[in-house]
Amino acid sequence: MTSTAIAAPAVLSGKPAEVGHFIDGRKVFSARPAFENRNPATGEVVSLVHEADAALVDDAVQAARRALKGPWGRMSDQERSGLLRKVAEGITRRFDEFLRAEVLDTGKPVSLASHLDIPRGAANFSVFADQILSASTEAFRMATPDGAGALNYAIRVPRGVIAVVCPWNLPLLLMTWKVAPALACGNTVVVKPSEETPTTAALLGEVMNEAGVPPGVYNVVQGLGPNSTGEFLTRHPGVNGITFTGETRTGEAIMAAASKGVRPVSLELGGKNAAMVFADCNLDKAIEGTMRSTFANCGQVCLGTERIYVERPLFNTFVERLKTAAQGLKMGDPFSPATNLGPLISSDHRKKVLSYYGRAKAEGAEVILGGGVPDLATPLSVGYWIEPTIWTGLSEESAVVREEIFGPCCHVTPFDTEDEAATLANNSPYGLATAIWTNDLTRAHRLAARIEVGIVWVNSWFLRDLRTPFGGSKQSGVGREGGVHSMEFYTELRNVCIKL
Repeated sequence: MTSTAIAAPAVLSGKPAEVGHFIDGRKVFSARPAFENRNPATGEVVSLVHEADAALVDDAVQAARRALKGPWGRMSDQERSGLLRKVAEGITRRFDEFLRAEVLDTGKPVSLASHLDIPRGAANFSVFADQILSASTEAFRMATPDGAGALNYAIRVPRGVIAVVCPWNLPLLLMTWKVAPALACGNTVVVKPSEETPTTAALLGEVMNEAGVPPGVYNVVQGLGPNSTGEFLTRHPGVNGITFTGETRTGEAIMAAASKGVRPVSLELGGKNAAMVFADCNLDKAIEGTMRSTFANCGQVCLGTERIYVERPLFNTFVERLKTAAQGLKMGDPFSPATNLGPLISSDHRKKVLSYYGRAKAEGAEVILGGGVPDLATPLSVGYWIEPTIWTGLSEESAVVREEIFGPCCHVTPFDTEDEAATLANNSPYGLATAIWTNDLTRAHRLAARIEVGIVWVNSWFLRDLRTPFGGSKQSGVGREGGVHSMEFYTELRNVCIKL
């Protein structure tokens, strides 16, 4: 891994860079007016982003369709696997470029992005380069009236053109989590990055060319969602499948668009995740893990913890320990290795999170820590910073407890019994993830089977084996990705029956 000390100017000088599209192996700049991409840490304009109209989206989809019938469509699994490894190597080789782009787009600390976002972006290609070579199907020998029999076997075929609609919180990581298996399976993709974080998707196009990926296999169209690039892409009849990570309301709109033409979707949506902390836990590890699950990436993680249920004998101690730990978080220049808490993604998102901060106070929450905007020096003073916040004392029916806030905040509630903890954790329209902190292994197994979520962590958080199924239940999503489960979405099974 290369250096994590990436220099960034305090004030950008000259004309901001322009971020365009990547279509059929070429950079493309549309005629539509560009919109500003701002550094969340300082509010400064770091780039101007071009917006794709319907015609340009169509160009990207048609390029992807042509590539399906070109050299890409005739490649073996081994050849595609080799190209994916070169893409992974290309990301690692240009590590500092990807890191700088990701930090400027998101505002997240370099200490996080250098250890998570960029390495995982490369690793996703390596993992699925391996996965495609070990993916299996099934075969059956059947009896026939003449006694000779027949052999049935299944083969995987690419689904076609995949629309990849990406979120802004982990832009490179979550985009490559979808692009890598889609390409491994022989599909082509049209990527629509978030308008908040456009840069690394465009930069990946350069890596694709360097790796020798044929033109049209990987395409990027920039823009907004409704009545813009996102809607043009998801409604395009030339798209064969759609994968999306983001908020539930947008997922519902995408599912409605996908119904035209009966196209499959994979949706990883919102969450209001719970942690259950039992009195017998290793408290040091529970505090460390909960600090990460609540405050990592300024709370902008779909798997993050916003509801914490603590067994009553431990409640007061836990709250005090969590407060002390959170007071040690350091805001500052995201390019400084000492910074471990960045800003929110945008001014609008900060307004949303602050509205919940105000509501909690109005409803009588006890504010253990935070609840406002920090006082930072220029140029950070005009960024989208917010205080890490801990509450207790609210009803389970409060919107602060029930609705996804997506900020560095949590509400802590005591419980008395295991049944009560399970009931509280399940009392949510969402079902993405949970964390259980206990040294009682029998209890851990028992609870893991009861909680209505897609992933359960026991005495850990965000520990991921990329071969395992990943996704949500209830309003947290549809489908599973990871390992062979990604293969299931990005391919169709074709049965072949051979009369013997």
